[in-house]
Amino acid sequence: MKIIIAGAYAIGSYLAQLLTRNNYDITLLDDVSENLDKLGRDFDLLTIEASPTSIKALKTAGVQQTDLFIAVTPNEDKNITACSLAKTLGAKRTVAKVDKYEYVDSENIRVFKEMGIDSVIYPEMLAAKDIINGLKMSWVRQRWDVHGGALVMLGIKIRESCEILSRPLREICGPDDPFHIVAIKRGDETIIPGGNDVLEVLDLAYFMTTKNYIPYIRRIVGKEHYVDVKNVMIMGGGTTAVRTVNTMPEYMDAKIIEKDPERCEHLNEEFENEDTLVINGDGRDVALLTEEGIRSTQAFVALTNNAETNILACLTAKRMGVRKTVASVENIDYVNMAESLDIGTIVNKKVIAASHIYQMLLDANVQNVKFLMTSNADVAEFVPVQGSKITRKPVKDLGLPRGMTIGGLVRGETGMLVSGNTMIEPGDSVVVFCHGVDIKSIEKLFN
Repeated sequence: MKIIIAGAYAIGSYLAQLLTRNNYDITLLDDVSENLDKLGRDFDLLTIEASPTSIKALKTAGVQQTDLFIAVTPNEDKNITACSLAKTLGAKRTVAKVDKYEYVDSENIRVFKEMGIDSVIYPEMLAAKDIINGLKMSWVRQRWDVHGGALVMLGIKIRESCEILSRPLREICGPDDPFHIVAIKRGDETIIPGGNDVLEVLDLAYFMTTKNYIPYIRRIVGKEHYVDVKNVMIMGGGTTAVRTVNTMPEYMDAKIIEKDPERCEHLNEEFENEDTLVINGDGRDVALLTEEGIRSTQAFVALTNNAETNILACLTAKRMGVRKTVASVENIDYVNMAESLDIGTIVNKKVIAASHIYQMLLDANVQNVKFLMTSNADVAEFVPVQGSKITRKPVKDLGLPRGMTIGGLVRGETGMLVSGNTMIEPGDSVVVFCHGVDIKSIEKLFN
């Protein structure tokens, strides 16, 4: 598959590194040589120093034979123009990063299709959805819903209060139990568990279950004392903060702490909820946090442009009694550090955006893909076609590749867990967890 990535910035660079591992034919296009130099040296890809809106450059890059053209420069207008040109010149599919909320409105998708843009991504909105998911369940690190929650994956930090510690998984999540543990992150290691594995304190365990059993899981992992989030304090008043506040459930109230006085004035016009309070100040100021009631706040969200600031602010909030913290950590190198410091939910816009773009590279009917940064693993939702290999035998006889496990499926509108005797049917939405195995190599089971 031939792919052109326009823009060697945060998303483009991360995506290029990710895709070269899968032996795709990658061309990286950017008009700043410094952005290309290191990637060109360290990874198996072609770099071209030129503007992505240059017809000559697009032709030189081979846009006529391109399967997917991805425009992720910091300039929204350049992305839209580049995709439109690429489609006209022969690119099969195009995707553009945009910066305006109105562009991802379903009513406007048709407009972009007519311009030659097959898909638009708005990373701030994608990040806001992840943040809201984290806030809705204060005791969960990560949540991933399949078919509106018919099936749910929960990433939970295991503490001493968990009542299923040190018991073999075959005893606690068998065929008749209402949950499966599909992966365990332990220190720097990610484990696809077998029946003899056990949960240990400080593991990050990924549970697959159905929505009605979430309260049961909350009880057995000892998280019933975690209060529901109603009051949220957000440090940093950027676009992600705006999108987060404007998509919050009605029962949540938010306070925004922003250093820039002019930005504070602008924020008052951005928020749809008139009760949202904007405070001019530094979110690292302990006296200010105390004055604004952090000790009665259930969640603290750090969304400045500085990862170190966000991590330190979350640690401060935890010391002041806040149980749920969320940090934006755009530097991938800091993600494991943030996890080791017990920062709660970690958000990285480029990884979230890459997950959505990666979905377009798969030939099978893939509904959703999510990269789990802290576990170096992927979760994907596949829909098998009639006659595909995955539908021919019970799961236990399929000879699934090492590093892959099936967490559950949705049949019609009903979510169900998968056991060794389960027969997967065409049209099922099947949730697959992968570690150390390329999703691309798995999709042949579903085609």
